[in-house]
Amino acid sequence: MERMKELVNELDKHIYNYYVLDKPTISDYEYDKMYDELVKLEKESGIVLPNSPTQRVGGQILDGFVKYNHEVQLFSLDKCQSADELKKWIDDIKKVYPSANFSVEYKYDGLTIVCKYKNGYFVEAGTRGNGLVGENVTTQVKTIKTVPLKIPFKNELIVQGEGMITLSNLADYNKTSKEPLKNARNAVAGAIRNLDPKETAKRKLDWFTYQILKCDGKKFETQQEMNDFLIENGFKTGDFFKICKNFEEVWKEIQRIDSEKRNYNILMDGIVIKLNQVEHRQEFGYTAKFPKWAIAYKFKPEEISTILEDVVWQVGRTGKITPIGIIEPVELAGASIRRATLNNFGDIKRKQVKIGSRVFVRRSNEVIPEILGIAEDLPNSTEIIAPQKCPSCGTDVIENGANLFCPNKDNCPEQIIDRITNFASKEGVDIDGFSIMTAEELFYKLGVKSFHQLYELTKEDFLKLENFKDKKSQNLLSSIESSKITTLPKFIYALGIDGVGVKTAKDIAKKFTSLNNLKNAELEDILNIYNIGDVIAQNLYEYFHNDKNLDEICKLLNYIKIEDYYSEIKQNTFTNKKDVITGTFEKYNRQQLTELLESFGAQVIDSVSKKTDYVIVGQNAGSKLAKARNLGINVVMEQDFYKMI
Repeated sequence: MERMKELVNELDKHIYNYYVLDKPTISDYEYDKMYDELVKLEKESGIVLPNSPTQRVGGQILDGFVKYNHEVQLFSLDKCQSADELKKWIDDIKKVYPSANFSVEYKYDGLTIVCKYKNGYFVEAGTRGNGLVGENVTTQVKTIKTVPLKIPFKNELIVQGEGMITLSNLADYNKTSKEPLKNARNAVAGAIRNLDPKETAKRKLDWFTYQILKCDGKKFETQQEMNDFLIENGFKTGDFFKICKNFEEVWKEIQRIDSEKRNYNILMDGIVIKLNQVEHRQEFGYTAKFPKWAIAYKFKPEEISTILEDVVWQVGRTGKITPIGIIEPVELAGASIRRATLNNFGDIKRKQVKIGSRVFVRRSNEVIPEILGIAEDLPNSTEIIAPQKCPSCGTDVIENGANLFCPNKDNCPEQIIDRITNFASKEGVDIDGFSIMTAEELFYKLGVKSFHQLYELTKEDFLKLENFKDKKSQNLLSSIESSKITTLPKFIYALGIDGVGVKTAKDIAKKFTSLNNLKNAELEDILNIYNIGDVIAQNLYEYFHNDKNLDEICKLLNYIKIEDYYSEIKQNTFTNKKDVITGTFEKYNRQQLTELLESFGAQVIDSVSKKTDYVIVGQNAGSKLAKARNLGINVVMEQDFYKMI
């Protein structure tokens, strides 16, 4: 028994280090060896300790769910979607308590789960249900590695949180799943309500905690104290928690998160604002449905269902043929949506979408909307047929894995037009005022097929184009002239190499510093670049070993001057370091700070891990600061950061 307790405590510590702190302290082999010993002892003794990690893998398939009666009623949150509504709510509280401040947290978009602890051990879990009665999902929740089975606090504790699946885990699951999951929310609900806990375990769920419903023997004065208590007891609370004094501070955080949320690895649909002082909450009380001391600011919807009316096929600069869904118009994330991507033909088959069926569509900020999957088949639904010929030039289509390609690189109009548009884009050599319509006219009327031909154009050439008068022609010529001095990352991106986006182009430039170094690089050198895989590395190597491509680059260099990358880097403490930013800063917003660090040659990453070099901390930093200190990462406070740079 003593050895079993020792093994359970040791394994529990390593699970916390790995899944919550992201700091593995032993190898998989060592973990497995201890785990196997524990399994053997449990079989021999017939005893299983309540916090044994063997309980996380799931047992027998359940016959059905039993009811879970909540000791503390769960309420919904009142919602608002405008700055005026939110300001009124905050002002109403400030009228009663002028010194009131507010906690600001993510509104997670998953499945509410309540967990109960007694004597320091996890005992049961339930879904929200109607707020009074839910479903007992204890067996399923035990499979979630971020749900602690043992905590330091010994009195009875009931904690509310959100069952979640990270977007990266969802993507990994869908790679091998016979039936891909439509979205992160459905993935969690389906996992928790699955009667086979082993299936729940396969989805690698998380649980983010945000509210203490009952805590015997302890009182909290603020939401901040609750959040600190949860962290101290090993609960995962997410990367963001902030205290704001007034509407202006709250609104600033909402705008920042709304603009950045597409970069996050979790699904959220808003921000939760709570009156921080617990004793003041009694003054406001509850309605039948909502606490009056909390509200959710909802972002504009990013996911909705609609009818797929048709599919058209679009040829990109690399020859890849992408299916674009024509959908019944919907309002999504503040825009009217009529088209959404289906990624590739393999994706169509896996998602089982059909013309005439109802589909889920998702949009995040400026990212192109995507059809996630089928909501329901309708009687008039018909199969989507892949094209046999290129829709642009009529060449026989080649199938490569999940994708369809047009091999006619030199004469396919859509490929050429898309390549030239990409070359001239803001992320490329940045020819201001250049559009895809301009590229189309240049191709069809003047026969422009190559990048270097842009620099041979005259004012008389532009005057031959539709809607090009004297001033517009001169402006575009001036923009072309300005693009003749560019940077190495922008030039690499402008070439349109398959798989090389803006960030990858920066990583490549940072590695090789000059175009000559890149042209002479071996495949092994390219593979050594952080975050570049085999496929992109091979694409890059082949591009610079193609005579036609090299000839085009040679012609371009008659017009363009490329600054070597090292001339842009200001060497300092942060050069070649991996940095995490947390909190708010006086002099910079998050994007400006990221660009500043990248100008020093730093790599800005989202989450703190043992590979992080520095965590740069502004005001009201959240759990990233606590995690950095736990891992012993270098913490740089805001004023120290300004001195260091």
